[in-house]
Amino acid sequence: MYEYEEVRIKMDLIQKNLLEQVAGLHEIPEGAYNIRANGTKLGRNTTANIDIVTKTDKDGIDIIIKPGTVNESVHIPVLLSESGMQECVYNDFHVGEGADVLIVAGCGIHNSGDKLSRHDGIHTFYIEKNARVKYVEKHYGKGDGNGENVMNPTTIVNIAEGGFMEMETVQIKGIDSTNRITKAKLEKDAKIVITERIMTHGKQEATTRFEVDMNEDGSSANVVSRSVAKDNSKQTFYSVINGNAKCNGHSECDAIIMDNAKISAIPEITANNLEASLIHEAAIGKIAGEQLIKLQTLGLTEQEAEEQIVNGFLR
Repeated sequence: MYEYEEVRIKMDLIQKNLLEQVAGLHEIPEGAYNIRANGTKLGRNTTANIDIVTKTDKDGIDIIIKPGTVNESVHIPVLLSESGMQECVYNDFHVGEGADVLIVAGCGIHNSGDKLSRHDGIHTFYIEKNARVKYVEKHYGKGDGNGENVMNPTTIVNIAEGGFMEMETVQIKGIDSTNRITKAKLEKDAKIVITERIMTHGKQEATTRFEVDMNEDGSSANVVSRSVAKDNSKQTFYSVINGNAKCNGHSECDAIIMDNAKISAIPEITANNLEASLIHEAAIGKIAGEQLIKLQTLGLTEQEAEEQIVNGFLR
């Protein structure tokens, strides 16, 4: 029996649903993957160009992508379905020169008990000269218990000359508390594009902090956050962009506030070089009344109109 068939059989319905939510997968993916469930390896596959090695000094894996690798992907989802499960995992990505790959991560928690479930993932990227990475990370929580779902992701990105990273983070449902930290250091002509989509409700709290150092000429960064805060939830967004050379940096935060929620946007830009060009934008506001009225005239209820506007905003 092939390993992917064994993994498929091992996963229960809850874990299969979590896998679909965080990685968009209905089945075990082709190519390289490492599926982690409740603190253990559920399945792993490597390719001729992508190796995955278990760390020996701490919990986590090393993903090693050979120079020149193109049109390949790596999936490393984490699934927690046992209430009270808490873990801290270190994953390092070594992307060789000239490679062009897709990396899909993310964590799904299903908590049906009364204990706190928590996943802290520390991901460190070493993107070599002229390599390109698209990195997608989704967080999702569910469960009919009283236990909290907590995720605290840390992403550290090092991009060498001419390298590029597109980073997409999504957290739309079911996470009671999150503290995201993302730090990037860019060398000559290196570029990073970060997009964040987040929605909180109930009493959920979410804090995100993005910090980018553009250290050499030709480097650039674009950080864009879109968020919606409902009920009594609270969000805090920090964006710190440091221009230390001839570079271009842009930070943007757009947020919709609803009900009794609270949102803080704290952008910071620092130019340490005469040739640094930096821009920050931030906007927080409620849904415009005319938008609701327009949709209601088309037959939607107020709640349906709000949902449609929110979904379009976060798309």
